[in-house]
Amino acid sequence: MLIADLHIHSKYSRATSHDCEPEMLDLWARRKGIGLVGTGDFTHPAWRAELLDKLQPAEDGLYTLRESLRLADKTAGKYDAPRFVVTGEISSIYKKNGKTRKVHNLILLPGLEAAERLSQKLEAIGNIHSDGRPILGLDSRDLLEITLDTCPEAVFIPAHIWTPHFSLFGAFSGFDAIEECFEDLTPYIHALETGLSSDPPMNWRISALDGYALISNSDAHSPAKLGREANLLDIEPSYAGLSDALQGRSPAALTGTLEFFPEEGKYHWDGHRACGLCLEPGETEACGGRCPVCGKKITIGVQHRVEQLADRPEGFSLPGARPFESLVPLPDVIAASTGLSASGLKVAARYQALLEELGPEFYILRQAPLEDIRRAAGPCVEEGIRRLRCGQVSRTPGFDGQYGTVQLLSPDEIESLNGQISFFSSDAPHPEASARTPRKTDAPQKSSGAKSSAPVQTAHSKLNPEQQKAVCAVEPAVAVIAGPGTGKTKTLVSRAVHLLCEKQVSPRQLTAVTFTNKAAREMRERLTAELDKDRTIGDLTIGTFHSICLSLLRETGKAVTLLSQEDAQAVAADVLRQAEAKLPPAKLVQAVSRQKNGLPVPENVNAAFCESYVARCRELDVLDFDDLLLETLALFEAGELPEEITQRFTYLLVDEFQDIDALQYRLVRAWTKGCKSLFAIGDPDQSIYGFRGADAACFDRLAEDIPGLRVVRLTQNYRSTPEVLGCALPVIGHNPGGARSLLPNRGSGAPVRLAQAASSLAEGIFIAKEINRMVGGMDMLDAGGVTGDERIQPRSFSDIAILYRTHRQADILEYCLQKENIPYTVAGRDSFLSEPAVRAAIGFFRFLLAPGDTHSLQTALELGWACSPQQAVRLSAFFSGCSALHENLWDKAEAEFPELPMRAAVCALRKFSQCAAQESPARLLERWRDDAGFAGSEPLQKLIGTALFHRDMHSLLNALTLGEEADILRAGRKNYAAGAVTLMTLHGAKGLEFPAVFLCGACKGTLPLEMSERAADLAEERRLFYVGITRARDELILTYPGEPSPFLAEIPSGAVTSGGAAPKKTLPEGEQLSLF
Repeated sequence: MLIADLHIHSKYSRATSHDCEPEMLDLWARRKGIGLVGTGDFTHPAWRAELLDKLQPAEDGLYTLRESLRLADKTAGKYDAPRFVVTGEISSIYKKNGKTRKVHNLILLPGLEAAERLSQKLEAIGNIHSDGRPILGLDSRDLLEITLDTCPEAVFIPAHIWTPHFSLFGAFSGFDAIEECFEDLTPYIHALETGLSSDPPMNWRISALDGYALISNSDAHSPAKLGREANLLDIEPSYAGLSDALQGRSPAALTGTLEFFPEEGKYHWDGHRACGLCLEPGETEACGGRCPVCGKKITIGVQHRVEQLADRPEGFSLPGARPFESLVPLPDVIAASTGLSASGLKVAARYQALLEELGPEFYILRQAPLEDIRRAAGPCVEEGIRRLRCGQVSRTPGFDGQYGTVQLLSPDEIESLNGQISFFSSDAPHPEASARTPRKTDAPQKSSGAKSSAPVQTAHSKLNPEQQKAVCAVEPAVAVIAGPGTGKTKTLVSRAVHLLCEKQVSPRQLTAVTFTNKAAREMRERLTAELDKDRTIGDLTIGTFHSICLSLLRETGKAVTLLSQEDAQAVAADVLRQAEAKLPPAKLVQAVSRQKNGLPVPENVNAAFCESYVARCRELDVLDFDDLLLETLALFEAGELPEEITQRFTYLLVDEFQDIDALQYRLVRAWTKGCKSLFAIGDPDQSIYGFRGADAACFDRLAEDIPGLRVVRLTQNYRSTPEVLGCALPVIGHNPGGARSLLPNRGSGAPVRLAQAASSLAEGIFIAKEINRMVGGMDMLDAGGVTGDERIQPRSFSDIAILYRTHRQADILEYCLQKENIPYTVAGRDSFLSEPAVRAAIGFFRFLLAPGDTHSLQTALELGWACSPQQAVRLSAFFSGCSALHENLWDKAEAEFPELPMRAAVCALRKFSQCAAQESPARLLERWRDDAGFAGSEPLQKLIGTALFHRDMHSLLNALTLGEEADILRAGRKNYAAGAVTLMTLHGAKGLEFPAVFLCGACKGTLPLEMSERAADLAEERRLFYVGITRARDELILTYPGEPSPFLAEIPSGAVTSGGAAPKKTLPEGEQLSLF
């Protein structure tokens, strides 16, 4: 019979002993009598390297410690060397079915090679270096799929399935059914780890678990804790034998388990540790789930959670169930039998003496003759073990992170036995359970702090009177002033539904213009959900100004090569280089855009440079963003477009109207000539693109241009709590226009917090630590030590956003989040997009997908293969006019360009031409990076992180060319998109909302942003601050390093609670990890 403990941790996991290394694990496995022990933490590269160095292969898939490393020990008896099997635990924190989920899973693998392969996959998803038990923002179902795809022989086991904070069925963040967690892959789950706070009879009460192997392990964080729970296996040592026993192929081979008494577990009963309150489930219900001492939520224990899911009565015995034994660790038995401390030197000495005389711990607890125990340890320990074997144990349940205790002998019994006055017969009654009196009070319960949010309005909610007026307005032109959170998108979608369904407008006659591509996708999705299944919206035109214009131009037969923002800056850089001017290229591009919008060129820009830029674009036969609009405008003003195109604008909806520039305004007026309805919606107080030519007074201009314009104001705010609005409205009230009306429809929530930090780094550390607190702790240690405002549910990572004024601020934030192992995504156009390697890659694939785009090919050749301008022009000219790339063309190209580096470029183009449109963009970019000699390029790695959010290369390139800030996402690590904190600029956040928002860098010089070349537009910067504040639904934290922003002084003093942002320790010394 083999005793197996499969779930342990190494010294690389948080809060583990430094002794958790192979030599000590081997030693303590021998002391315990454990024949098979998991390695734990296979994902950690340093631990894998240590295992590879110190272990040697034994039977198939198993390992032993190298003989030269085995530590001497005096434990009696001769036993085979313990075997190791490769194991590891992974923590998944993600959002599913509207709830934050935190689930731990145990994975067994057939060897270190498989561990290396799976770790490489997981490293592409999250940080596996900082903790032996990595935390991934990955759905457990997807983790199972990745595991089985990488290693079909893997055994995947949900860990400690009842632990409240981090488990499959956990009260705080788990599921009610296995199928809800693993969906279609549920059949690949064969075993469940029951955890220390439950035993088999508790699990037998849930009939849905009948078909699963119930296993038990120690989850040891130090070698001495091995075997707290374990499994009994009747197998020949091998990975295949172990797998068969656990996965049901040889069910009889798993003969039983060795268990903790569940009351000893630290989450068995309900309670509130801070108040010393321990409750049975029924008592918790009687208290309304609130601590009668302080009024805060009671932590729901395992027993309570089992009763919630149970469909069988307490005491049910499952026919044919495997047997189990409930044991107590030998040091605890010695202590409970003698009145000594389990951690004291006397108990340690007696423990060691027992091992040396009788043998391993499990032998002593389970099999050693009582007379041998009496001779070696005395009558008290003998009686204690006898009672243990008979189940005569008094137990005080654990609760809310506090371990339970056991009592075997009372002080009087110990004294009596030591004096040999009497001897207890085998049928002596066992002591009664110790009294447990919960502290109760009849006083009213205290407030629980932040209240749960009222339901936020959805697309299916009833329209309020203001929205109804806007949606049903019959005037030819309607302007809707929609303050933040007033249901702008719902109103816009409802207007489209109203026109299509009630007014029977043809989808071919309706165009909706959005500010971002993301908003266009969401509008299309919401319309699909609102309309009948038999009604198609395929003929609707929905998109941004630029995407609509690009489609129109191409539809009219014009071949368009569109410059991305980075390409436009590269053209500007060439112009400035030839003129030997020191102006930043971005400033020249901005100046040209202002000129094309009919605005004056800034004084510090030579108008001749603008003319040279325009001429260079004509020479290259490319268009920039403004050209796209100008060309389209010219077609409409000429009146030469067919009715098939012009009728699409019969009914025009324009979102975010406050941010259109002069050129876009002209386009709207051209589109609406002869149209039946214009519906413009936005908010002048959220006009934040003045530097691009937008004008907050655009609604006033529309009223002047269109007499009889109907104006409707939406003032009912459904997004934010009164506390958030109480900060926002006084701020925006300092701009012209008088007091604003924005009426909260939410109940009161958490106070807005203001935190000052000593530096930007301290600010980043505070934010990272606070996010850890918000999600309820990143692991079980954090969950036990979390303090602060109480929530009904912890936050999901995806609930949280960090907003900042400039992209430069993100660098420190990313650093701090990485150190805390927090998954995140960054939204916006980062500077990495201007890096040569990135521009080369983008140009390379842009040409392959659109062979007519020889400008992109030329960029790729010069930046990716170091071709000279002359070589790049020659090779680009060869492909000029090609509409398709075929084998004959590649043969000719290889023959015509035999010299390096052109031949190398042609070979690369040929290689990727067959797969550029099919393979995932991330995989394509990884291969291209390695082939082109850019391995290790950080900018390219960031591009790959952006590619992860796109299904194909066309989607990625389209986002990079036409996307606004919110359209371009980059994974903080090379990971999946699920479950991550969002980092973005205040500009990029417009139109979005999050349950919790950190608005950081609210300091002088940053907000408002001070620049040397021009004075800050205070009114626009204030609107930007207002936008940031109103992104928050439930919780807003304003942070700043150094001197505060003057805008903070505009918030009433009573509207925020202030405090410092110094990192605080929330765990006892020795458990708290330094951020650095």
